[in-house]
Amino acid sequence: MKPETPAAPQQTFDLKSTEWYLNRELTWLEFNKRVLHEGQDERNPLLERVFFLAIVGSNLDEFFMKRIGGLKQQVGASVKKLSIDGRLPQEQIDSCYNSVRQILDQQLNLEKELQQLLAKEKIFLLQYSDLTPRDKRSIDTYFVNEIYPLLTPQGMDPAHPFPFISNLSINLLVSCHYPGNDHSYLNRIKIPTSSEMPRFIKVGKTSTYILVEDLVANNMELLLPGMEIETCETFRVTRNAITERHEEQANDLLGMIETALRDRKFAEIVRLEVEPTMLDLHKGKLAAELGVDESMDVFEVDGIIGVRDLFEITAIDRADLHFSQHHPTDNPDLLGDAPNIFHTIREHNDILLQHPYECFDTSVERFLKEASQDPKVLAIKMTLYRTAKDSKIIQYLIDAAQNGKQVAVVVELMARFDESANIRWAGFLEEAGIHVTYGVVGLKTHSKLIFVIRKDYNGLRRYAHIGTGNYHAGTARAYVDLGLLTCNAKIGADLTELFNYLTSGYTPMRQYNKLLPSPKLLKKALLNKIAREINYVKNQEIGLIQFKSNALEDRDIVEALYKASQAGVHIDLIIRDTCRLRPGIIGLSENIRVISIVGRFLEHTRIFYFKNNGDDEYFIGSADLMKRNLESRVEVCTPIESAKNKKLLRELLDLQLSNTRNVWEMDSTGGYTQLQSTGKKENVCIHRLLIESAEKRAAAGQKALARKRSKKKLPSRSSGKKRTK
Repeated sequence: MKPETPAAPQQTFDLKSTEWYLNRELTWLEFNKRVLHEGQDERNPLLERVFFLAIVGSNLDEFFMKRIGGLKQQVGASVKKLSIDGRLPQEQIDSCYNSVRQILDQQLNLEKELQQLLAKEKIFLLQYSDLTPRDKRSIDTYFVNEIYPLLTPQGMDPAHPFPFISNLSINLLVSCHYPGNDHSYLNRIKIPTSSEMPRFIKVGKTSTYILVEDLVANNMELLLPGMEIETCETFRVTRNAITERHEEQANDLLGMIETALRDRKFAEIVRLEVEPTMLDLHKGKLAAELGVDESMDVFEVDGIIGVRDLFEITAIDRADLHFSQHHPTDNPDLLGDAPNIFHTIREHNDILLQHPYECFDTSVERFLKEASQDPKVLAIKMTLYRTAKDSKIIQYLIDAAQNGKQVAVVVELMARFDESANIRWAGFLEEAGIHVTYGVVGLKTHSKLIFVIRKDYNGLRRYAHIGTGNYHAGTARAYVDLGLLTCNAKIGADLTELFNYLTSGYTPMRQYNKLLPSPKLLKKALLNKIAREINYVKNQEIGLIQFKSNALEDRDIVEALYKASQAGVHIDLIIRDTCRLRPGIIGLSENIRVISIVGRFLEHTRIFYFKNNGDDEYFIGSADLMKRNLESRVEVCTPIESAKNKKLLRELLDLQLSNTRNVWEMDSTGGYTQLQSTGKKENVCIHRLLIESAEKRAAAGQKALARKRSKKKLPSRSSGKKRTK
């Protein structure tokens, strides 16, 4: 009898090894390449392609301020600790710079292509030298009246030390001399910021624009009269934004944040951008004065320096060059004749909101507005991380306080780049008599919560909104987020405990029935639920995990997912940007699929799904799968339990997992390939499909409401007639 061939030994993987983890910074830069591709994609309308190009510039600015700035601090502190993927800080910077320069090359090519396409649409981005004599006279008059008074030449000589250069400002370095004298003088001229005037100056009544620094450069005789101009060169600097101090050691948190903001203004420069024609002598002088490495940190930009300012061009009113206008629908559960939103929430118990497909103002803002006015509402508590400049949210909170309600707001002062705004909002709220706190020492409060206590007909009842996105009306029209309006008693009890923790800062070991807050419970719960799926597979059941998050960076979560894949659990990950996990490695992660969706709206939703042996579990919340979110922030995830809302989440996940129009799939090296559409439906933008889904839900809701009114023989609200008793 022929002996059986022994089975090949199963490969073992040391999950502590650095080779199984991708670099956080490099995978984020890969995301930026996908954003750039949207600008390159001819299927997108022209001004939307310009919009994506501007986003790339904005993203890279923030990347240098936050990520490169942080790495440079580590280099300066001689940090020798390796990253999870086994790199020293300087090695990470070197790798990032290689990737950044690839992006910049593609960015420049796209910029030139888009300018040509804009010209075909009679939108011209020209240089001053390209203008007609008549247009030059017109724009020169504008310069004299509107720009010249704002400019201040600053000399650089022994009597005039090198001037301070503010972060991301556009500057001209002007070299000049007196007639008949060869001695050159250098001047710096700061160009007014976009808050003072547009970067792109419109010429006449046509859609012709020139850069404001180009206009200044061609009127230099007014600024430096009698001098002969040798060169006029553009440059810009980027400063490190990582200037936070240790909150635990601060006696005055407000003072600490204000000091950190001042520090950021004068922080170390991490990037110098110059035009490629700048003289080597001037480039070297700038690098030396600004303290940057000329060989590493100086970037020649053969196009628009500060391409983020192209956002101004994308605001041109040309409907034919934009995505079709999107009008969010009203959530169908919030339609009807109930006297206020609390009756509606009580009727449904849980209402799932989908932004930007459904209106923020008729749901979240309405919830807070009615709470501020309802005489039965006794108290409102809220977390505030970011909000709009003209926020109705702030006004409703002030209205509530003026209407005699107890109002408590947890303001996160350390929301990056929103610190000044949040300090200002905190002042407004305190002046209105609102109890303002700043959360728990050492933890950022990143959760998105509104908590309302109301005296209902049968006693006190607690109502809440728990979201995945900020209370910001602007981003609610551009970010894909979820929210839950609920009066679930157990969730209400949990929020009572949570807000008591946030406002007092004490007793972190509180008990929770439904919610999964971090830093105490969320990470542990996710790891336990991953382990539970493994056990189901070991017992011959089907294991399935589906996560949707902006980032997957936490090593413990990645390691747990690897183990689940090895056990046979199928895992779908919809990760927008940073992802440390390497999918598709036989014996390690062949059961894991990672996709990224980049399109019209910014994916911002966090969903965690577990099959749980057929008893499906869904959670939504504010936390990304990052170490900082899971271990050093106050985040909140809530279960979604009604069959109706589970069905909505299943539709959302299935559409995103099956779509091919805006989907990129990750391979085991960390590279991404855009999926190719195979049919007409598959070529439809995922965001268009979800818009259509929301419109169908709204139409069905309107029909159901009409039938309900018809049965009651009540006139519709729009008729303006009084109800019949």
